[in-house]
Amino acid sequence: MTMLKNQNGEMYLQHLRAEHAETLLDLRIRNHDYLQPFEPIRDPSYFTLEAQEQDILTGTGDAEQASSQLFGIFLTGTDELVGRVALTGIARGPFQNANLGYFIGQEQQGKGYMTDAVKLAVGYAFGELGLHRIQAGVMPRNTPSLRVMEKAGFRSEGLAQRYLRINGVWEDHKLFAITREDWGQ
Repeated sequence: MTMLKNQNGEMYLQHLRAEHAETLLDLRIRNHDYLQPFEPIRDPSYFTLEAQEQDILTGTGDAEQASSQLFGIFLTGTDELVGRVALTGIARGPFQNANLGYFIGQEQQGKGYMTDAVKLAVGYAFGELGLHRIQAGVMPRNTPSLRVMEKAGFRSEGLAQRYLRINGVWEDHKLFAITREDWGQ
């Protein structure tokens, strides 16, 4: 079981397992209104225990073979699940790339946990997974997420117009990336 701790020991990442599904569902439901402006419109069936279990199962498996890796963001003192970081669309061969996605509950916003979580996930991607590049898309109005990208060392690669359908609208996204060379490994 992979556990990655931040430098000050306040939080850690851990691979999500099926037994986290209920807590993840609760986190998603409690933060639905907060997160919805930045997420696709999801069918109500997504907000069920079964759907969360299935989501987690798609992100588990051998690091060399899995197409995604899902991590829970946990607070050290309480082991409370407060967010998620996902490496998805993992491509091997000459690309050695993954997409990065993340969310954190509103109560934990602005405490630096997401920046630490992204750094830990990127370190895992370059170290354990042997990837070369991690990329992410952020809506230009999502100021907290733009700050996470900057603090985590990602570089801006431009604007993708009408990139993803978010909350029912085709939204522009600023594209960011970081490579192993940028990371210093």
